[in-house]
Amino acid sequence: MYTIGQVSEMFGFPVSTLRYYDKQGLFPEMERTSGIRKFGEKELEALRVIECLKKSGLEIKDIKRFMDWCMEGASTYPQRRELFIKQKQVVEAEIAQMNKMLDMLKFKCWYYEQAMQDGNEDRLKKMIPNQLPDCIRASYENAHSKD
Repeated sequence: MYTIGQVSEMFGFPVSTLRYYDKQGLFPEMERTSGIRKFGEKELEALRVIECLKKSGLEIKDIKRFMDWCMEGASTYPQRRELFIKQKQVVEAEIAQMNKMLDMLKFKCWYYEQAMQDGNEDRLKKMIPNQLPDCIRASYENAHSKD
């Protein structure tokens, strides 16, 4: 069992965040000794899931609904699975967008490195898009794709 201070250090969360989560009912079975919260492995795992869902864009009220489903038992497996499928799709879309941005950055780093070597952009402008080196063309194409 861990104190709120220990969990705060372990996860890098302010104590106030842990208290807020508790007040929102995200740790429904947490033990208390003389009113002092005691975090067990179940609460630590819940925190990992809470942070995953939060970082994937879910609001606390929706995370609370998930925690309620967990308390309801096996009958809510379909809802829980659907929630995770939806959040996985959200994260995958964000990753695709981030990869698109990363490819633009890669392309522009290469582009300006070449422009600095050449002293201008004339040669580079003629290379776009079909005469770019393969590794750069892939980044260029992804960065300029419409999806």
